[in-house]
Amino acid sequence: MTFDGEALEQLRKRARAGGADKYHAANAAKGKLFARERVALLVDEGSFVEDGLYANAMAEGLPADGVVTGTATIDGRPVCLMANDSTVKAGSWGARTVEKIIRIIERAYSTAVPMVYLVDSAGARITDQVDLFPGRRGAGKIFWNQVRASGSIPQVCALFGPSAAGGAYIPAFCDVVAMVEGNASMYLGSDRMVEMVTGEKTTLEAMGGARVHCAESGVGHFLCKTEADALDVVRRYLSYLPANWTQPPPAAQAVPAPAKADLAALVPASERQAFDMRRYVKGLLDEGSFFEIQALWARELTIGFGRLDGEVVGVVANNSMFKGGVLFVDSADKATRFVQLCDAFNVPLLFLSDVPGFMVGSVVEKQGIIRHGAKMITAISEVTVPKICVVVRKAYGAGLYAMAGPGFEPDATIALPTAKIAVMGAEAAVNAVYANKIAAIGDEAERAAFVAAKRAEYEQDIDVLRLASELVVDAIVEPPELRAELVRRFAAARTKDRHFSRRRHGVTPV
Repeated sequence: MTFDGEALEQLRKRARAGGADKYHAANAAKGKLFARERVALLVDEGSFVEDGLYANAMAEGLPADGVVTGTATIDGRPVCLMANDSTVKAGSWGARTVEKIIRIIERAYSTAVPMVYLVDSAGARITDQVDLFPGRRGAGKIFWNQVRASGSIPQVCALFGPSAAGGAYIPAFCDVVAMVEGNASMYLGSDRMVEMVTGEKTTLEAMGGARVHCAESGVGHFLCKTEADALDVVRRYLSYLPANWTQPPPAAQAVPAPAKADLAALVPASERQAFDMRRYVKGLLDEGSFFEIQALWARELTIGFGRLDGEVVGVVANNSMFKGGVLFVDSADKATRFVQLCDAFNVPLLFLSDVPGFMVGSVVEKQGIIRHGAKMITAISEVTVPKICVVVRKAYGAGLYAMAGPGFEPDATIALPTAKIAVMGAEAAVNAVYANKIAAIGDEAERAAFVAAKRAEYEQDIDVLRLASELVVDAIVEPPELRAELVRRFAAARTKDRHFSRRRHGVTPV
């Protein structure tokens, strides 16, 4: 078969138009953009070069086989991308769909550029399962390639609709996932399948909606109101990362910290009084640079990217506004994954400690708090990028270890004048040591005086000046000087030896 120019142009138009008008209208009614519109909004104008436009061109009703793939630039930097077209069989996967996705991930990996996934898919076409599912170039090869690329190139997903069944693993293998509230969902089995298999009656939104995954499961990282917001997350996320693992993060024009930021005033004198560490982080970093990740999940720990004097840093900070800043199973997992992400892409780490330790009790023990805590401490140990621990207020128990304390070879341990480092807080320590004696004192005033005296002794024992004199901490820094101190220390650590251990890899306590 031969085509003249006009016939070929008509074929191109049909392929680029996607599915029937009624499917476009249905998506528009939900506030959803056409796949090609999403691509156009995300990438630099005129930069997109498409592959596989004619996939399944001989079949009826399968333009481009339901997925757009190709290369482009975002803010002048090359990327590879795929975008499911939900107007074509609900964005479901056929054999050519799978092959196109595999090829574009392989290209991203081979050319060492970020891979962007714009997902909106009902999953595999059951009618085509033999062609797309089990073979060497079947759907499993997508995930194999994602795992191979993980930590080698950034992988970021924006989820606009469903990501169903096996397809739900595309977002799961990405560094981060932005989900559009009301439309995005992830689930291994539909609500109908769940009821059939388990008897549970539920809905897709209740089981796998955007808010569920961003606030409860932790699979989602950003809850977005609109598709434009989700695309902005993709763009901003990539702005903090290098193209691949061999390069440094991109520097930006240095911006001062907020002029009104008073770091000393943000930290209450009493360690029992909570404060919002996110305000502290924003007051320390270049103004407007903090990019929080997983803001709705495991909120006792704050993580995200920011800049110090234009240079990218990853921040891990305890937030006493939520659960007193105590580390739980989810917050341990949250920290683990983030520090591994930063280490993979050469992003220095700043730990801001205000931690009472890990949570105790039968509930968390049954959830595996020891195992999850060990996983976090493993990740902290294995990090080879420059890392600095700042004890803002307290670092008690294994919380000190989890926040890159002195035993974990930070490039510096800095204490603010408000810092306390100990096995446990004064009140808990006094009760642990003197519980029987306290109980034996009948007079309430005498008992209170005894406890106060023992607390004072304990506080003196863990005095921050004593810790500095014994080289537990490297410096005591006043809050107004902290930013400049960090800029200098990160600059000095930039050329550090990043070798960690003689081995292939450790055995993670998952």
